[in-house]
Amino acid sequence: MKLRLPRFSIAALLLATSLSFAQSRRKVIIDQDCSGPGGSNLQTLLVMLQSPRVEVLGITVASGDQWRDEEVAHTLRLLEIIGRSDVPVVPGAVFPLVRRHEEAQLWQERYGKVAYAGAWDERWWHEPDVIPNLPEGKPALKPADEDAAHFLIRMVHKYPHEVTIYEGAPMTDLALAISIDPHLPELAEQLVFMGGSLSPQTTHAEFVNNPRHEFNFWFDPEAADIVLRAPWKKIVCTPTDISVKTRLTPEMIREIDASGTALAHYVARYYQPGPGADFMWDELAAAAWIDPSIITKRETRYMGVDLDGGAGYGNTLTWSENDKPKLTRPPVEILIDLDTEKFYRMFVSLMTAPVQNSRPQ
Repeated sequence: MKLRLPRFSIAALLLATSLSFAQSRRKVIIDQDCSGPGGSNLQTLLVMLQSPRVEVLGITVASGDQWRDEEVAHTLRLLEIIGRSDVPVVPGAVFPLVRRHEEAQLWQERYGKVAYAGAWDERWWHEPDVIPNLPEGKPALKPADEDAAHFLIRMVHKYPHEVTIYEGAPMTDLALAISIDPHLPELAEQLVFMGGSLSPQTTHAEFVNNPRHEFNFWFDPEAADIVLRAPWKKIVCTPTDISVKTRLTPEMIREIDASGTALAHYVARYYQPGPGADFMWDELAAAAWIDPSIITKRETRYMGVDLDGGAGYGNTLTWSENDKPKLTRPPVEILIDLDTEKFYRMFVSLMTAPVQNSRPQ
């Protein structure tokens, strides 16, 4: 005898299953300097957006690799291309807390030119409020009316102890949010960030002269130090040391492109091979949060930023438990090594999967 469920029971079962799945997805706000088109920053958005384990509450955008308004435009256009207009894009800080372009240039004249200066770099400098012609086209989508700091605060109060803050940009937005509401770190589930540098084993020009120099910290050192001193329940750091062990290869790009989706074609079209451009800086941080088994070695240290203003301004500082300064700060879990092939398989799988239609409502 075949059991037949009433139609309303089947509908209720499907609804319950859908609600259970939605509730099991981990909530995240992505704070990113969304330079584009393509590249590590925007591919990190795709890692989060494509994962069935993740609910992206919003993308907050701060200046860093490019200026904020240009980054917002790249982000909106990406969401249009992949059909994810449901995700809010929230403009954040245009400038660091203290420094401006002239001060950054004077610092380099005194202490030596950095290999990479992001939005301040003279090789592609333009005024902050200028949005150049976008290779991928101008977006029709509009950003949210809210600012990043207040969006971050509102979300952690709406979902207390559930929201991970993923930080891939200079930490200006987070520092501003903490300055407005010091309870934000306590209300968040954790902070996951890409940034800092200890002793990367690489010949890349950005680290040869100063291994402790890392762009996100250097662009806004004061913001980074504010964030690292805040009372987070957990902090996970992906430093340059582990990022430079990764490469996005032409073979991976060909496999992604062959899947034929608009997302895959976007990744392939704007892929930039070459030293520095093919390091998977931020994608690794996002993937390791989604699946911690990618990481094979971790260390716990205390972390800060050099704010003395000299040649080491913006450099990464770390201490062991016995050597840490008296100024209270939480420990940081630092990712040291990874299962590279497992990470690559995960990335390619996400980039070749059908596009996730929308986040749970």
